[in-house]
Amino acid sequence: MTIDVILLIGLLLLWVGLRRQGERIRDLEAALGTATAQRVAAAPEQADDIQPAEPTEAETAASDAFGTPQADEEPAGPGPWATAAARAEAEAPIVAARPDIETAIGTRWAVWIGGIALALGGIFLVRYTIEAGFFGPGVRIAGAVLFGLLLAVAGEYARRSGFSRPIGGLSAAYIPAILTAVSAFTLFGAIYAAHAVYFFIGPTAAFLLLALVAFATLGMALIHGQALAGLGLLGSYLTPMLVSSEAPNPWTLFIYLSIVMVFAAAIAARQRWRALMVGSIVGGGLWSLLFLAYGLDDEARPLLVLQLVVIGALVFLWLPREKVRRFDPAAITVAGFAAVIELLLPYSPAFAPPTGALTGSLIIVAMLAAAVLRPAAWPLLQAGGLAALAIKAEPILLGQVNLDLRDRHIAIDGSWLPDEGPGAFRIGVALALVFLVTCAWLARRLAADHPLRAAAFAIWAVLLPLATLSSAWFSYANLDVDWTYAALALVLAGVLAVVAETTARVESPPQAGGHAVSILAAGAAAAFAFALMAGLTPLPTTILTGLATAGAAALTRYRAWPVIGWIAVALAALTMARVIVDPALVGAAGLSTTPFFNALLPGYLIPAFAFAFAAWQLARTTAGRPMLAMQAFATVFALVGAGMLVRHAMNGGLLVAGDPTLAEQAIHTLIAIGAGAVLLELDTRSPSPVFRWGSVAAGVASTLFITASHFIVLNPLFTNESTGTIPVFNLLLLAYLMPAGAMAALAYRARERRPRWYVTMLALTAAALAFAYVSLSVRRLFQGEFIGLWKGMDGLETYTYSAVWLVLGVAILAIGLKLGSRALRLASAVLVVTAVAKVFLFDMSELEGILRALSFMGLGVVLIGIGMVYQRMLASPGAPAGPATEPEPEPAAPPELP
Repeated sequence: MTIDVILLIGLLLLWVGLRRQGERIRDLEAALGTATAQRVAAAPEQADDIQPAEPTEAETAASDAFGTPQADEEPAGPGPWATAAARAEAEAPIVAARPDIETAIGTRWAVWIGGIALALGGIFLVRYTIEAGFFGPGVRIAGAVLFGLLLAVAGEYARRSGFSRPIGGLSAAYIPAILTAVSAFTLFGAIYAAHAVYFFIGPTAAFLLLALVAFATLGMALIHGQALAGLGLLGSYLTPMLVSSEAPNPWTLFIYLSIVMVFAAAIAARQRWRALMVGSIVGGGLWSLLFLAYGLDDEARPLLVLQLVVIGALVFLWLPREKVRRFDPAAITVAGFAAVIELLLPYSPAFAPPTGALTGSLIIVAMLAAAVLRPAAWPLLQAGGLAALAIKAEPILLGQVNLDLRDRHIAIDGSWLPDEGPGAFRIGVALALVFLVTCAWLARRLAADHPLRAAAFAIWAVLLPLATLSSAWFSYANLDVDWTYAALALVLAGVLAVVAETTARVESPPQAGGHAVSILAAGAAAAFAFALMAGLTPLPTTILTGLATAGAAALTRYRAWPVIGWIAVALAALTMARVIVDPALVGAAGLSTTPFFNALLPGYLIPAFAFAFAAWQLARTTAGRPMLAMQAFATVFALVGAGMLVRHAMNGGLLVAGDPTLAEQAIHTLIAIGAGAVLLELDTRSPSPVFRWGSVAAGVASTLFITASHFIVLNPLFTNESTGTIPVFNLLLLAYLMPAGAMAALAYRARERRPRWYVTMLALTAAALAFAYVSLSVRRLFQGEFIGLWKGMDGLETYTYSAVWLVLGVAILAIGLKLGSRALRLASAVLVVTAVAKVFLFDMSELEGILRALSFMGLGVVLIGIGMVYQRMLASPGAPAGPATEPEPEPAAPPELP
């Protein structure tokens, strides 16, 4: 009873609203006609002369961003129910009244509620007849069909008798379209009930009738607008799910889906309805995924037909021949679904590996063809290439994908991929060859006029063949040495190099080394590096990869392609990665124990010299960042090689041993100091930020090594390590005196070339090393080979320290005065003050007799001598009144980077 009252009230409101709305529409049409006539009569000539202004670039971009139709598209109309005629008439200016609650209720809500009420009324009527037992099932179905047909007739009558187009601002409440939609809904329900509830008709008849209603609804959308088309499309894709069959035929299903796709795409293309086009693609894609997930049949051809139809409809019906918009939603949707289908095909339980591989490969070829025929289809090229790349990479990742949606199970485990047999392998090779030939040809053809498209094709001319070759090598080849795959890689490198050269000749300007040429050249270099890895053992691979950097740099004499310098950098990085993986280059077991003359010498030094040559060559041709990178690689590789040789020699042929000894650390420190000196000189002759900051970094690293290892961690005073049995030529000479001389020499060369703090740091470190050498040598003189601190000291040793420190302080002062170095003079002052403190605080209490007297007498003589020297220096003509200072040199400015 309550439902009946509600329906009655709704119908009364609908009648009142429609009556008042009819009066308002008549008044509005009269006012509109009068205003239009007056405007045309007032300025007839002016209307002819006015031409629409050309849109600016900003307006065009804004139009694209908010979905404004392009030049090749018809206007979308005032709403989802708009027709072609309505869009044409809607261009006339309409003065819309300000909306109010009365307008909203009378024009929109009344129509919407009325449409819903009609649909519910039909349902309640059928329900009432069932409960009351008035009619049988046949009469009920016939009545529902008759009611649906009457609604369709009413919609057409309304369209022809006063609602030929939507009123401005009321397109969402277009009455003829709503009546037609309710009609389609009613007919769908009646046919489904006749089949599934009362069993009046079989699956074939139900399928045909439902499809007929769906297609009719789609066809009526040409008159009533896009929203009705969406309803028809939804019904078309739901029809196969509403009709059950004991023996489903995938061919019947996918031929039907293909027809729906083509029909919907044709309507969408004619009206330029993007939502309808995307919806039709989504429906076909979801049906394809269901087919794969549930394994309905072991026949892949129906699925292939549907995917080819979808791609064909996109290319030949929807996309224009010219590139109109950068991102087409329909193309992106097709690309996404096709890529997912390709990834799942080999792992669907219904398909054997060759069948899935063949079907997926044909779909990828179709996507490639679409990208060739239509510029706007470029997402299909990227999606197809990425899917193929993922499939080829799976053997390398050692993964296997299991998909079973019936049990809600999706698993990716780490088991070894089973052998798919020669059939799938040949299909993959054929696909790679198709991509190589097609994409290389298009890259060359488009390089002059469409460089970005050419680059997109060049990417896949390189990636997919390389991925196929790598996957096959990993799955079937001898991973140590396989000359067959090395030869194939060399052939691929040669083909890509030839294509790069021919493409460079036709690009604009010629031999500029544009994007496509750069990608092809980089692919050739990658294939060459792969050939070295596949065909040679580790040591020759490392050496030849390093030498290849010199070859790439030498090529810049003949080709000014910017990518060549970066190819040299990439090869150097690959060589460095090879060394990081296996520092011994031939394996720890295969490395000879002979010091220096072993695999480390050529394996490190030859690439280092090759990198240095590459940096030298690039400095004379392209320069720029590749040159700086090669300078850095040469420096690092030489230092690492020297360090490895020292490590090998000091540990009996082992690179992986215990903690380093002081002797080994001393050699590493000397190498770092030498690197700083070499980089300093290189920066003087050929200024470079790499040389400049590299030399500073080497000096700082040396200081840190000395402070941490020489003075604290590995100091024999604390470790009691043997200093050697030979006087003078022992561990102290190597670990302290030689680094002190090297640091002093570096500080001297760095004056006026590096900042003051850097030179001061080096000078103070050298003085500290000299102090440590003198002190530890005195300790060794009295204690012998082992000089541990816990052995104590006698009076003579204590006095000797005071005397030696004073002598050393005087010597450092003399050097500081000679060189004009304030840092050295301050260092001598610190040393003398330390000696004074020792004499007064330690020697006075510990020494006795003649040693105490000599200690104080020596101290007095030295201090008076120092005072005399400073007085002479200050009294000399032109001497500064205050403390002598040395100006801080301005560091050399680094060369300007390109």
